[in-house]
Amino acid sequence: MEHILRIIYIAFQHKYKLFFAYLSTAGAVAAYVVLPRYFGEAIDSIAIPLSEGNPVDRQVLISAVIIIMALSVIRGVLSYWQTHLAEAISQYVAYDLRNMLYDHVQNQSFDFHDKYHTGTLMSRAITDVENIRMFINMGLVRAPYFIALFVIVAYVLLTSNFILGLIGVAFMPVVAIYTSKVRLKMRALWLKVQEKMAELSIILQENFAGQRVVKAFASEEYEESKFQEKNQEVADIYVEAENLRISSVSFMLFTFMLSMGIVLWYGGRLVIGGSEFTPGDLAEFIFYLQILAMPVRMAGWVVNSYARAGSAGERMFGVLDYKSQVQEIDNPIITERVNGSVTFQNVSFSYTGKTKALKSISINVNPGEVIALLGVPGSGKTTLVNLLCRFYDPSEGEILIDGENIKNYQLNNLRSQIGMVQQDLFLFTTDLKENISYGKENATYDEIAQASKIAQMHDFIEALDDGYETYVGERGSTLSGGQRQRMAIARAVILDPPILVLDDSTSSVDANTEDEIKKAMESVMKGRTTFVIANRLSTVHAADKILVMNEGEIIEQGNHQELLNLNGQYKKIYDLQLRPQETLNSEFNENQGAVIK
Repeated sequence: MEHILRIIYIAFQHKYKLFFAYLSTAGAVAAYVVLPRYFGEAIDSIAIPLSEGNPVDRQVLISAVIIIMALSVIRGVLSYWQTHLAEAISQYVAYDLRNMLYDHVQNQSFDFHDKYHTGTLMSRAITDVENIRMFINMGLVRAPYFIALFVIVAYVLLTSNFILGLIGVAFMPVVAIYTSKVRLKMRALWLKVQEKMAELSIILQENFAGQRVVKAFASEEYEESKFQEKNQEVADIYVEAENLRISSVSFMLFTFMLSMGIVLWYGGRLVIGGSEFTPGDLAEFIFYLQILAMPVRMAGWVVNSYARAGSAGERMFGVLDYKSQVQEIDNPIITERVNGSVTFQNVSFSYTGKTKALKSISINVNPGEVIALLGVPGSGKTTLVNLLCRFYDPSEGEILIDGENIKNYQLNNLRSQIGMVQQDLFLFTTDLKENISYGKENATYDEIAQASKIAQMHDFIEALDDGYETYVGERGSTLSGGQRQRMAIARAVILDPPILVLDDSTSSVDANTEDEIKKAMESVMKGRTTFVIANRLSTVHAADKILVMNEGEIIEQGNHQELLNLNGQYKKIYDLQLRPQETLNSEFNENQGAVIK
């Protein structure tokens, strides 16, 4: 019930539209419930004179017909506005919820995205929002119409002829008890449906995004069977939910028709028996029972929408209530440009709260220094720079930039000071120009071109038919790995940040391109504090300071020569990776010199 009340609260943000919707509802109900009385009068104006052998008073009949037509027009107009406003309000609530969800997700730290899969969030934004929208339309705005019809008509029936009225409404308690049981079952079923739909969305999203992997491993049949199995589960639960809804509607209609049959039998006897109960009264009673049938039929839809909204609200507010572990303080620091000194003081971090990904890291970095992070995958290199950008907050210790705890900076301002070249670059499905200028939307063509030149991409882009306005495929599928890596470098360079993070920025390029990028980046890194993350030694040996990491700890640090003299882990990596390459280059140069002689 709590989730339903929260949904209603959001709907009441559109209180004026709700007011006019309810006003239209009241008018439509009033016009509708008066109609049967005039139908009854019209029938009596014909039946009674004819039974007595008297002429029919045409004026009474014409007056009744005019009133019936006028009431029908009024009801039609007001029903139109009721339906229009109900749909409008439901769409505005869906709009509000989508915006709330999108804005909330935008402001979450990485721990949120570690917990919620993309497919799950897509299901919340589409399926759950649509279920809530249906509830606003059917449950919140239009349900009062059905309830009012039910209550007023039941009252009219009981006051016009108590015994007949009692027969007509006798099914109400039975239906109410049955409906309450059905609602509880349907809520659990729809919660299960939405969870299965989220799982199906995950399979779809992963399959469509990973088509190249699927085809590379000839796994089409495996993926099809996996999808069909989950799709069958969704279909089965949908059928079960619909069967429950249909059985509920069928039961309500059966009880209603049963009561109508009894009314016709008993009321017909009253008319035939010559009591004060006239043919018009019986016709009026039947018309009222027909009106009563509408809320009975729609009760199944209302209960269904309520059940769906309850489970959808539980899932939706579960996301919206999630509190990011990275919070911005009141009145944070906003600076135009930091100098670039970075300090880690006894920093530890754990993703799960158990195993530590970083253990008591302490480093001091002066402005303009190049710091290389070296280690095997999983040693904590990327985690360390993620903490610097406040994608996560340390479990222990603190991180300072220019002597100020990074928690004191405005988040956007902090991240604008740091240019990241990520190993797994995400390219948006738009043109190259917008992908490069992402983060600096007002960048000029000259700035974009200069960043591309530094990243060794300008000549390639200029050779394309549409140049910088060339559209890339989904996630940059039309670009090679090296080209995507250079796009990442261009995207970081255009921001002109005082701090750079290069996460294995030359891992996906050939040796020639790697040399070109290195030469270009030498000028870019001048005057900037730079963290270079690499799994291989060739990209880090010229750094001012090298940190060798293993299992979340710094096991060695120093410059290239100092670490070689330690004869430790760095020396082992050097002997495995760089020494053979240097020996080969030396032999090649000697042989080339001999040939020239």
